[in-house]
Amino acid sequence: MAEEKLPLSEFYRVLDHVTISKSSKWWSAVVLTEAYGRKSVALYLWTNRDGRWTRKHKFVISGKGDWLAIKTAVEAMLQKMEGTTPAKQ
Repeated sequence: MAEEKLPLSEFYRVLDHVTISKSSKWWSAVVLTEAYGRKSVALYLWTNRDGRWTRKHKFVISGKGDWLAIKTAVEAMLQKMEGTTPAKQ
């Protein structure tokens, strides 16, 4: 069975995507899009309302520098959540 088309505006050209999770009510994915000749990566969260997917959240990652800052911050919070300390580098 083919995966359902992403519920994005026709304004965006979808170059690639990875579904993170999908249920009957929620769908999350990382999407590589292009608009006005510029590419961007975004994390999307959609909710299914009355059989129609609507965007709940969109988080754009502007570049590798932003991603490294986000990744570092998330990893630090995960370590605190799990009660572990970061490895010395």
